[in-house]
Amino acid sequence: MEKVLYFDCFSGASGDMVLGALIDLGVPMEGLRAALAPLLPADCELAVNRVTRSGIGALQFEVREGPHGHGAGHHHHRGLSDILAMIAKAGLPDRVARRSSMLFERLGRVEADIHQVPVERVHFHEVGALDSIIDIVGSVWAIESLGVDRIAASPLNTGSGTVATAHGQLPIPAPATARLLEGAPVYSSGVQAELVTPTGALLVTGHATAFGPLPPMTIRRTGYGAGQRQLPGQPNVLRAVLGEALAAPDHGRVLVLECNIDDMNPQFFGSLTERLQAAGALDVYLSPVQMKKNRPGTLVTVLAPVGLREAMVDLLFRESTTIGVRYHEADRECLSREWVTVQTRFGPVRIKVARRGTALMNAAPEYEDCAARAAERKVAVRQVHAEAMQAYYASNQEFTKP
Repeated sequence: MEKVLYFDCFSGASGDMVLGALIDLGVPMEGLRAALAPLLPADCELAVNRVTRSGIGALQFEVREGPHGHGAGHHHHRGLSDILAMIAKAGLPDRVARRSSMLFERLGRVEADIHQVPVERVHFHEVGALDSIIDIVGSVWAIESLGVDRIAASPLNTGSGTVATAHGQLPIPAPATARLLEGAPVYSSGVQAELVTPTGALLVTGHATAFGPLPPMTIRRTGYGAGQRQLPGQPNVLRAVLGEALAAPDHGRVLVLECNIDDMNPQFFGSLTERLQAAGALDVYLSPVQMKKNRPGTLVTVLAPVGLREAMVDLLFRESTTIGVRYHEADRECLSREWVTVQTRFGPVRIKVARRGTALMNAAPEYEDCAARAAERKVAVRQVHAEAMQAYYASNQEFTKP
């Protein structure tokens, strides 16, 4: 049975909210403390408190400073190499170390692009603070410990207004956050606050392979991670839902229409196909055929919902030279499909994923996205295509060797 984790980001997402929600799902604090101990100064500790946000109980995760103040706020200006070295020396499980490093490297590329500096000169401010490092590495460890097969998320509520940063007052979402959210659905409920932080954006978009409503699943546990503030009119929490996927086969009846044409200008087949699709056809395809009197012709085949028979027949008569249309209903069974977005160094690319039940059958980058990214960055389409598939494999545990 496929285990699914879903992040419900109706009040945004931050690193401590993500980790708090995962702990509330049942991730053991003892194991988390032991795993993250090499990253912590001796006078720091990890703690969780049960709090209430607009009537909802949630766990608030925090890194508590020691008496000498060398805790969460210490060393805000770490560089990428410093953080990667910390992760490498921490003795983390290989998958946790690799995933954590990949997330920081992605953030480094984003910051370098925004500030127009080489990535090795990037120094993280808020995300370089110890608590943010713990939030990111701890969340990766927690997700790994849950043993989930697939992660999805809702659209993210970003909030609105401005936020104070090391670079001054910036619009919400801040530039790095906005870049990390590329390819993900977002909205603002109008709350004047930063609801999605760079750390939250990094964790959610770095793990979720699909965005949308709660997927079909049997819910086993629900966890809530608390944000720092009380928000007017809504609970400032991130909800994490853990469950088992429900198979959702796509099958039923479909209408098949056909006609043979041997006397139409070939240029008109393009507009015929477009108008049939615009009217609701599921698919239109053209096949070369040999017709009577040894004349070459074209077999037009249309797949459409059963209820659109009259509309399809009318279009075929009006937009082509055929004088007869055959049609029949057919049973069909389809793989379930979903779009997921991966981040590449050329920009976001959508991947079309097909499943039979819970088994992954196929995944392929959307050509239009690859072509657009290739044109923007002046590289070959096949290069974007290959990197998009590599990014999907890296982010999908079904393709990752233990």
